[in-house]
Amino acid sequence: MAYQLETYLKDFTRYIEGWGILPFYAEMLSVFINGFIFILLLALLDKLLKRVIVEAFKIFSNKTKTSFDDFLVLTNFPRYIAHIIPLAIFKWFFIQLLVDYQVTLYWLLKAFNIYVILLILKIIRSLLRTSRDYFQTKKQFHDKPLQSYLQVTMLFLWGIGIFFFVLELFDRNAMNFVIELGAASAVILLIFKDTILGFVASIQVSINDIVRIGDWITFSKYGADGNVSEINLATVRVQNWDMTYTTIPTYSLISDSFQNWRGMQESGGRRIKRAVFIKQNSVKFLTSKELSELKKIQLVAPYIEHMEKEVNRSNRKHDVDDSLAINGLNQTNLGVFRKYIDAYLYENPAINKDLFLMVRHLPPTSQGIPIEVFCFSHDKRWENYEHIQADIFDHIIAAVGYFDLEIFEEPSSKDITNFLTHQQDIKG
Repeated sequence: MAYQLETYLKDFTRYIEGWGILPFYAEMLSVFINGFIFILLLALLDKLLKRVIVEAFKIFSNKTKTSFDDFLVLTNFPRYIAHIIPLAIFKWFFIQLLVDYQVTLYWLLKAFNIYVILLILKIIRSLLRTSRDYFQTKKQFHDKPLQSYLQVTMLFLWGIGIFFFVLELFDRNAMNFVIELGAASAVILLIFKDTILGFVASIQVSINDIVRIGDWITFSKYGADGNVSEINLATVRVQNWDMTYTTIPTYSLISDSFQNWRGMQESGGRRIKRAVFIKQNSVKFLTSKELSELKKIQLVAPYIEHMEKEVNRSNRKHDVDDSLAINGLNQTNLGVFRKYIDAYLYENPAINKDLFLMVRHLPPTSQGIPIEVFCFSHDKRWENYEHIQADIFDHIIAAVGYFDLEIFEEPSSKDITNFLTHQQDIKG
């Protein structure tokens, strides 16, 4: 084949010389014309092969059960593969064509080798993207930062590719180049600081399972409060609850503090922790008559009866003067109210009784005594959780009056106006 091509080129050169052109120029013109015609033919072959291979891949992928080959088509893998045969023919032909033009052949082969390195990187990138898209269809990989893994791998491969680019372009010795690269590492670290930080952070986030795609995170520093939609080498994308997007540097996930709600989502319930403020001057000891009225409240009646027996037994034992309620043991309206809330929560089917449940006093404040509810709802979905919490406190607020208690509330302008009007009426 090589001999036939050499014979053809010599015959073609003689044919041009027959036009009256000097042998030197005839040979150059022969090389140019044949090179140009060959490149055109090779381009047509490349286009034809590309179409044939792409269509063959599509037919093959339609007949197979797996979706991996479908993603190969979408990431242009067949197109890149189609270049291999034309490139091999290109190299073989031009080595024969430019055998007497070593300088031109030298630079042409350099360009060829650089393009081959680039093509190999594109083929590998296509395979990696195909793997990412394929694994994203699998349920067990939905929460994995596959995009971050892809970027880390591609960064490493591009580093290797650039290394070979330089070696090919400047005819450098690999060992000497590595030594020089080490000497310049300080400058490289400075230039690529953010990329290196992102690279390290991405690995730590993945290995330590700090954040997954789909996690609900709250990052006050960056105003992020929503679900993680994408994890990249440099950034983490969060879709906030108002449907906006916030971009967070990946390295901030290991350098700053943020809140990940995954633990709540994986647990048996979502915490309710809220308090009502009771006016302190509405707290009092309960008389027998008042206790009899409160016994009509079914949820708290057993507690009142039990406590009455305990109070009477203790007061008789210590011979307490019961003419004053402060003497000995006596029940208060706030204590009975607290037990009522506790019983109400235990009877509420929306509350998970297997998790921590408590109703407690907090230290008194200038706004009253906080009675805090601490429990967990079965339903963790935000909308339903808010409905459950609202229902509980609607009931608690409405129930306060039955225990002759009052909820503290800052006076409004209308309250002040009514007070002043009342004072004027008194003076009048």
